Amino acid sequence: MKHDKIIIGHGSGGRLTNNLIKDMFVKYFDNEILDMQGDSSVLTVEGNTLSFTTDSFVVNPVFFPGGNIGNLAIAGTVNDLAVSGAKPLYLSAGFIIEEGLPLDDLETIVKTMAGEAKAAGVKIVTGDTKVVERGKADKIFINTTGIGVLPPSRKHIGSGKNIVAGDKILINGAVGDHGMAVMAKRNELNISSDIKSDCAALNGLIAGVFEAAGEGVKFMRDATRGGLSAVLTEMFEGKNFGVEIEEDAVPVHEAVAGMCELLGFDPFHVANEGKVVIVVDEKSADAVLRAMHRHPLGKEAAIIGEVTAEHKGKGHIITAVGGRRIIDMPAGELLPRIC
Repeated sequence: MKHDKIIIGHGSGGRLTNNLIKDMFVKYFDNEILDMQGDSSVLTVEGNTLSFTTDSFVVNPVFFPGGNIGNLAIAGTVNDLAVSGAKPLYLSAGFIIEEGLPLDDLETIVKTMAGEAKAAGVKIVTGDTKVVERGKADKIFINTTGIGVLPPSRKHIGSGKNIVAGDKILINGAVGDHGMAVMAKRNELNISSDIKSDCAALNGLIAGVFEAAGEGVKFMRDATRGGLSAVLTEMFEGKNFGVEIEEDAVPVHEAVAGMCELLGFDPFHVANEGKVVIVVDEKSADAVLRAMHRHPLGKEAAIIGEVTAEHKGKGHIITAVGGRRIIDMPAGELLPRIC
């Protein structure tokens, strides 16, 4: 469907977002670096290989179970660098603040950012602040940029160009927590279960994955807007391989599954902020799984499927009863303002 105006679904992380990026921004900003379409760009500067990323955070509400916009901004940027194979080092932070935001709230957000950055081993080294009139924003928006060093042997990670049939697909834990936690808070749903965002910086866990598998790591992507389905679709679309996922192998917390069923959401489409999808060669899969289980953010890690030579450019979910359904990006609005 063609649109002549931006609609809220363009920010959902699904098919509309993907089309907007390709048909508008990539069309006019086209260059060989941007065309790689990873979470981070790979740059070579005077012989050094760097990973470079930027992100903006407009989550509503700014405080939610398990975190706030501050640690979301730090963790999200660190993760975009880490899944490219880089060691995150430095961040910028730009703030657009609405008149009327309580200073206590701003201080809580900034302190949270400082703590998250320290825990992740990165430094916030530059930034900017703008204030807009009351009603011209929604409390606070944060923009970040991140830079990390990237070993040349990992330059392929963001593109996934080394993926082949037989490779295994893993995830470090349960999906859907962040999206459901934010939605419950936003809509003041009276949910008795304690659903919390999974927001976390994953660079420590990912370092352990590389220690366990080295060159066996083929691809990584954090499953944020659009959830697990969006990551998998971006991975296999237009490629000479397909993907098969075992539905029962994907961890989903009972409370999240129940809330999704109640509200009509697919947990595979719901946003996460502390989950990474990893593709490794078959011989490395068990070692990577053990490495993730040893890390606090990987205790629920699982091998959820594999790359296949069948149905090239497509993905299938094998259901609990042995049926199959197609993996695709969410097409509509789903959950806007989720990060």
